Amino acid sequence: MSAQAVDQPETTAANPTRWRMLAMLGIAQFMLILDVTVVAIALPHIGADLALERDTLTWVVSAYTLMFGGLMLLGGRAADLFGSRRVVLLGLLLFTIASLVTGLAAGPAMLIGGRIAQGVGAAMLSPAALSVVARTFHGQERNKALGIWSALGGGGSAIGVLLGGVLTAGPGWQWVFYINVPIGLIVLVALTRMLPKDLPQGSRARLDVPGAILVTAATGTAIYALINAGDRGWSTASTLGTLAGAVALYAVFAILQRTVRSPLMNLRILTRRPVAAGTFLILVATALMIAVFFLGSFFLQHHMGYGPLRTGLLFLPVAVATIVGAQVAGHVVGRLGARAVAGIGLAVAALGTAVAAIWDDSAAVVTGISIGAAGIGVAFVASSATALAHVAHDEAGVASGLLSTFHEFGAALGVSLVSSIAAASIAGSSGTGFTHGFTFAAVTAAASAVLALLIVPALKSPPVVKANAH
Repeated sequence: MSAQAVDQPETTAANPTRWRMLAMLGIAQFMLILDVTVVAIALPHIGADLALERDTLTWVVSAYTLMFGGLMLLGGRAADLFGSRRVVLLGLLLFTIASLVTGLAAGPAMLIGGRIAQGVGAAMLSPAALSVVARTFHGQERNKALGIWSALGGGGSAIGVLLGGVLTAGPGWQWVFYINVPIGLIVLVALTRMLPKDLPQGSRARLDVPGAILVTAATGTAIYALINAGDRGWSTASTLGTLAGAVALYAVFAILQRTVRSPLMNLRILTRRPVAAGTFLILVATALMIAVFFLGSFFLQHHMGYGPLRTGLLFLPVAVATIVGAQVAGHVVGRLGARAVAGIGLAVAALGTAVAAIWDDSAAVVTGISIGAAGIGVAFVASSATALAHVAHDEAGVASGLLSTFHEFGAALGVSLVSSIAAASIAGSSGTGFTHGFTFAAVTAAASAVLALLIVPALKSPPVVKANAH
């Protein structure tokens, strides 16, 4: 891909519809994130209606996560090569159709198949949509746009708990999936009109199919190992062997990328400090977010005996706090710099989860999770602002794919760690597991805050990045 093609104007900064376009892209991303936690609340009812075993129920969540995380780099690279508009629209259409199929499922095969198709659509849509944001907005506008993006993404996880409770207790678990259909079609029509046509990129490189297969297999294997580590144990031969297999696949992928003419990604992007720091931040922030939501949901339902609707309503302040934290960060990251914002956000997350660890009642846990969620929302903005500020236009898709991949790594890692630590409480035998889980999250957030101050670049106003010819 030539530098000349990338240096052509790709921004719609003067286009008055850019904020409406961001809103539509944000709603689409909101649906993808929502679909992780909204299903978790509905799982007991899905299992009862379809007579599913526990292992099959696990795959209702895991199949989506594996496809979503495993194919993310491929989706980002496809956006760079074939145009973000095309990949966004195709991914959204597939996700919408798959949501309808999943809701209509009368057995495990159709249910899991629909979830797999949803994950494939999400993996196409998410990095392509984020690359549109990165190419469209610049300077302080980009910070505000990333604040909105992070607020919708982070808030989607918390609102998923609320919406899952409302829909499951009301019209039924099928509407957890059906609700995506009208929203998806409306957003699809709107984006068809709003998304700018991709400018010619000169001579197009071919998609590295072997590389795509390898990195998808490696990422899927790693996420599978993390998902199952909570049940199987971290030191078992199964877990360690699966993780070793993922490392081997990544090693082969790295070797291949150095030899092919048109690699799936330039591996040197991982050596850039801003990109490495941004992926670290999103890994930690997502792991913390999923961990505290997971612990909070089980604490309220299993320990306190609340139903799905009441649990969902108690997560409303958590969602609001996440959105507020991300919005505030989007407005101040340009002045304070991503380093300070990341450190402050993770410190607030540590404070909130410590509150949930110390006091064992519903009010304290909800308050603590809400404070922690505000800090996590701040960290999400810092991660995106750090990683995307220093990439060329022709790398925006791959960089977005990296962020999204590490988001899924963080989700799998967070659940597997806290499910191991809080196993006794999740099984209902004691409440100490929840205390240990929240304590672990608080210590992790505090340590990450210190580490962020060391590794995140201090630059407040990143320079304009020109394309690298390759």
